[in-house]
Amino acid sequence: MKKLTTVLLLFILVQPLFAQVKILPKFIRKMYFEKDTTKKGSFVILPVISSAPETGLEAGGSALYSFYTDTLGNDTRVSNIFAYATITTKGQSRLNLSSSYWAPHNRYHFTGQVGYINFPFDFYGVGNNTAKADADRLGQKRVRVTLTGEKKIGSNIYIGLVAGGYDYRFNDQDNSGIFASDPTIEGKHGGTILYAGPSFIFDSRNNNTYTTKGSTITSYFNIMNGIGGNSDYSGGFLNVELTHFVALSKKFVLGFDVQSQNLTGSQSPFYLLPTLGSDEMMRGYYNGRFRDRNMIAGQTELRYRMSERFGIVGFLGAGEVFNKEFSTEQLKPNYGGGLRYFFDVQKGLSIRVDYGVGEKRPGESRQSGVYVGLGEAF
Repeated sequence: MKKLTTVLLLFILVQPLFAQVKILPKFIRKMYFEKDTTKKGSFVILPVISSAPETGLEAGGSALYSFYTDTLGNDTRVSNIFAYATITTKGQSRLNLSSSYWAPHNRYHFTGQVGYINFPFDFYGVGNNTAKADADRLGQKRVRVTLTGEKKIGSNIYIGLVAGGYDYRFNDQDNSGIFASDPTIEGKHGGTILYAGPSFIFDSRNNNTYTTKGSTITSYFNIMNGIGGNSDYSGGFLNVELTHFVALSKKFVLGFDVQSQNLTGSQSPFYLLPTLGSDEMMRGYYNGRFRDRNMIAGQTELRYRMSERFGIVGFLGAGEVFNKEFSTEQLKPNYGGGLRYFFDVQKGLSIRVDYGVGEKRPGESRQSGVYVGLGEAF
């Protein structure tokens, strides 16, 4: 899919000029350019425009509302409500609403997400060495609901519960492709899955939006069970992620991020398998190009805050998916860089543009991707 640059990015690059002559409307200046040292809530929108043969023109946007539940103290973290919606000229759509709520003094943390996708994607098969030539375009409809709640039980330690559900439906119009012809692929008709399980979090970050020091351990285990006649899956999903940040100087921050995901149970529905590549980890790889029962990946990112408004980053990492045995020889590299514009200096909220590069497989062009989003990758 070819991404088109939004007009907003041009506004950001020439921000000093706009700020001086006040060409832009007041609400635009307030969202992106005016500095607010208070703890009032802030709102920002980001247009989304893209085009591809299978979707036609896709248009929409994302919106972020950020706020503090306690405006008197200095220890409560930033809460937010995030919405994302796009529609294409061929009738496809993507909708998402999520929230992260930090109670005063961070005693409780709640998150919720509701999402709907009616959007095609490329399926390449299962494994760490799938071929681009096997790309099989599938229609996808997915509904997802996720809820989490954690209580602080000690210094930087939280325990909680995760719960939610998925409903997947797929449509394959090419019966000669790998999706239809490979008998080892499980769950081709999709399914409905409910899950619940415990979570454990250690979080010593000094800031949850732009961290300069501290660490996190985020872990949860989803006990999953299929319902209805089209899914008899029973198993679980384990996720463990560790991050650590070091302030090298007043303007330089070095971040580390390692994540492991594992699907348990005797079955392997392809839509539940961990995947490699996203706008947060292994940038440069198409999300879902590589998928299997286990995934492990790591990255490091050097962040340079040039000014209170602008920053640049460089990152590199490696990762792989595997069925049973992890092999260092199968690790895939990624590297790249990006720009940051901090539209809310006080809260540390930014718009980011990243370019990630992956491996070059024999007979294929080098994998890469451009990502535009709100907030840091990790």
